[in-house]
Order: sequence, then structure tokens, then C-alpha cells
Amino acid sequence: MSLRSRFTRRTRIALIGIAAGGVAAAIVVVPSLADSGSSEPAAVAAQADYGPEPEADSKLVTQAGGVSTMATATLSPDTMINRARTWLTANNGGPVPYSMERVWKDGYRQDCSGFVSMALGLGKPGLNTVGLADSKSGVTTRLSSVSQLKKGDLLIDYRTDDGDFRHVVIFEKWANTAHSAYYAYEQRGTYGTTYRQLKYGIGSDNYDPFRPVKLGGGTGGGGGGGQVSSPSVSWPVLKSGSQGADVKSAQQLLTAQGYSVAADSSFGPNTRAAVVKFQKSRSLAADGVIGPNTWAKLIKVVKSGSSGSAVKAAQTQLNVYNYGLAVDGGFGTKTKSAVVAFQKNHKLEVDGVVGPNTWRTLLGSR
Repeated sequence: MSLRSRFTRRTRIALIGIAAGGVAAAIVVVPSLADSGSSEPAAVAAQADYGPEPEADSKLVTQAGGVSTMATATLSPDTMINRARTWLTANNGGPVPYSMERVWKDGYRQDCSGFVSMALGLGKPGLNTVGLADSKSGVTTRLSSVSQLKKGDLLIDYRTDDGDFRHVVIFEKWANTAHSAYYAYEQRGTYGTTYRQLKYGIGSDNYDPFRPVKLGGGTGGGGGGGQVSSPSVSWPVLKSGSQGADVKSAQQLLTAQGYSVAADSSFGPNTRAAVVKFQKSRSLAADGVIGPNTWAKLIKVVKSGSSGSAVKAAQTQLNVYNYGLAVDGGFGTKTKSAVVAFQKNHKLEVDGVVGPNTWRTLLGSR
């Protein structure tokens, strides 16, 4: 397939090549998910919202002999994901800007593969996508199918026969039980560090699944769709532009805490303002981002007989797992049965009560 025909297939993309220091750069225009007009998050299929990357012999790419701190230590999936999250707000509360020619304050290149190299703790300034996928680097091993994906795995377009427009993203968890989309962290043109729903690798495209060879955690990796124990899952990070069921549950919980916002599944200015007010009231960092510390204060324990918006939040989450509950705010027998079934499936204490461990697993185990 020619490079020209490949650009035709990848729609909604405007590329402007810029020669700079022998490395081609690109400016890419892609619609924001926040402007999609949908109350549910749009899962993005494979598209080239990134540019050409430095080649293996570039001074901007880690060379042989300096690849990895992973060679001597196992990295947990949670540690890897937490490293990835730091770039969402590292730029004075905003994402690290995208660049193939610059390194961030931590020494890693500010493109997709530099970002992944940072999350994996590889040598600075980071491998490129071909290096991440190359078995000779000793960093990853290829999986036989996307159904095997777990938290911390990678989806990589490392093809070199269609030009050098390659990409890599970090898988966190499935977006639904059908495994038709997933949540991922990526460093992409125009937007910088992003957390959103994707479909790369699902269906026919050039993305293949890989697992970091030193990534620990076993079946508790938190994304493979099997049974997951609570300590191995992480709270999602929500911020301006986020969409979907997690946002809706957060909005319902904010209402339960006395900060009424529309439960429209879209993290807009009103939701951010409510989050900031809530954070200030709980002596949290008032950054408008719902991360682990904010979730821990935001959730409410709900059980049989409970009612209100916190119950609606739990019902919203249970319905992501296809329990088919009426989101009516009443914790009755059907809701308790769904909670018990969920707890059994995820190896939690089976008490029918939605407490901190069950909340975290509801929000973090897909």
C-alpha cells in the first residue's frame, strides 16, 4: 500500500510535514472528544493523529546498552499506570505537550514512544516504537490476540512500510464487557498526554498487542476481563473533556455530597467547578481533576435501604457490567443481588455493600 493511499484511508487528518534537524514533524488536526456531541465517550478507531518519529540511530533515541531499568526489576502495572498519569498534569496542571524533538523535564522525549519509555522506566530519552516492539530490545513480547490485554500492556503500530507514521498507546482497562473499546493513555499530536477510549488493534489495522517483559502482577493486572482482586485495580483519572459512565457516576456522587451537577456523562466547566469546590472543602489539591485522593473522599458507602444519588452512581457502574438495573436511586433487592454477583466475580468480600474496595473495583477493573 502506498503512503498516499494510506493517508486516504486514515480519515479526518491534516498532516503538514516539517523538516527539522533531519527529523520530520507533523501537525495533526483531530476533532476533540469533548466536542463529539455524544453523552457517551466516543471510542476512537485507529487513526494517525501523530507524526513521524525519530529513527533508531537518532540522538533522540536510546541506543543499545542503555535501554532499561526493567532489566533488573519487575515493574507493577499500577506503578506503570501511575507514571503515565503524571504527564496528564505535569505541565502546570495540564498535559505534557507533544514533540518529537524535545525532551520533558524528566529527560524523556515528548512523543508517544518517549512517553511509554518513561512509564516503563526505560533509559532516557526513550526508544521509538520499532524499538519497543523489537524482541531484540528485550522490552516487550508480542501477544497472540488483543483478548489477552491486561493493564500496562501496549498496542503498537510499528510498521515501517507505510512511511514513519507510527504510534503506541498504554492499555489500562476494557471500556465494556464486550471488549469493543478500552481506556488508554497516549501521547498524541496537538493534544499531548491524553486518557480516553480507543479501538486501536480491534478490527483490521496495523496495531498489535505487546506485553512488557518485566511487567508483574499476574492475572491481577486489572484489564484482561477476568477476575480481579481489589488491590490490583486503580481509580480512573477524570478531568475536563472526559466522558462516559465514570464521569456520570462522579457527577452523581458530587450531587450526593451536596454539589449538584447535571449527570450528563460529560466533564465540562460546571463539573470541574463542582470538583474544585469539593476538593477545597476536603483540603485536597484543588486541581479540578478526580484522581485517587479525590475519589477516596467522594465515594459514599451504600447498602440495602440506602437511597439517593450515591446509589444512582453505584447502579450506573453496575450497568456498565450489564446488570440492567433501573437507575432509580433505591438500593433494593435487585441492586443488592447485582452487587453480590459483582463481588463474587471480582473476588471481593461478598457482603452486598458498596464500600471503598467495591467502588474502586467497579470504577477500575474494566
